[in-house]
Amino acid sequence: MTQSPAPPLPSPKERRRLREAKSLSQADVADKVGVTRETVRSWETGRTTPRGPKREAYVELLTTQDPATTSADTEDETGVGTGVEAEAEAEVTARQEPYIEAEAESGAEAEAETEAGSNEEPAPPPPPPALTPPQAFDALYAFCTPALVRQTYLLTGRRELARESVERAFQLAWHRWPEVAVDRDPAGWVRATAYEYALSPWHRLRPRHRHPEAPPADAADRALLDVFLKLPPMYRRTLLLYDGVGLDLPETAAETEASTPAAAGRLLRAREAVAERLPELAAPDELHRRLTVLAATERLRAAKPRSVRHGSEHRARTWTRAAIAFTVLLIGATSLTLRTAPDHYEPPMAPGATVRGLPPRAASGPLSDEQLELHAFLKDQMVSGPERLVPEAR
Repeated sequence: MTQSPAPPLPSPKERRRLREAKSLSQADVADKVGVTRETVRSWETGRTTPRGPKREAYVELLTTQDPATTSADTEDETGVGTGVEAEAEAEVTARQEPYIEAEAESGAEAEAETEAGSNEEPAPPPPPPALTPPQAFDALYAFCTPALVRQTYLLTGRRELARESVERAFQLAWHRWPEVAVDRDPAGWVRATAYEYALSPWHRLRPRHRHPEAPPADAADRALLDVFLKLPPMYRRTLLLYDGVGLDLPETAAETEASTPAAAGRLLRAREAVAERLPELAAPDELHRRLTVLAATERLRAAKPRSVRHGSEHRARTWTRAAIAFTVLLIGATSLTLRTAPDHYEPPMAPGATVRGLPPRAASGPLSDEQLELHAFLKDQMVSGPERLVPEAR
């Protein structure tokens, strides 16, 4: 008895494209194949591979053609229905996929191993060698930076501040890399740090903040950005995470450090404020598309990962030297104080007071002429020695 070969499985990017071409969400695919949504996300990112009957069902679901899909593919081939907006949305959305959580990965891998054992398929190839810390950091930087710079631009409306916020967030990530590397969502860690820096109120005190930057060229984009920037910072951040990035409500609440009901209230009020000024964006799907297009039309570039790592190390060395210099200065000041400080108690001198009721001190007055002559005579006589004075009778 021979085992039938496994059906060919498309690449991870092709899996996502085929699913979107059929207008299916990850939850729809999970329900039809019989797995969790995290497992489908893991398949589309290439972290795991379906096996056994689930692989056959997954491939059949992706490759089966229907009239609606065929007509849509024909329109895409002829150029109808495509444009800058669709390409930008696909590009930005693809870069917004967060890392798979550790529990989801372990569950998906355990499921894949169980199916592999039940179908007696050959063992998967050995995992690739582990990346070094600089390589892992560079991979995370290349994965997150393009979309993250565009998101921070939507938060602030300033291109230079968006680039600076992302670079500062990655510098801090490299400084705390042992902590970030084991985080369940490193991309979310960097995104939250970049948002916090971009929305800091201290930027208003910088001279650069006083000069406005050039708005977008398109009038519709200018109107959307103007309405978006007039929202309170937390409303702006909640709306961007939910309708722009695509996080669900609990993840949005966790990243904004709010409860789920509070995040839902902020989201509803932000949507109402946008719809009041721009009624055509009342639908969440249309708002998501317009935000994606607005972010994708801006030419925003960031520094190379190597320069970001070197900047983080230089910043750490500078702060370390400043801390050492301050410590030495503090020790010197303390030593000088101990050297010059008194070692015993000295009572303070009481202030003087005027004493009344006492007679004035007597003092000798000036000598008269006779007294001066006598003083001079006696002084002259005493030079050669005293003479014997003999009393004379008168």
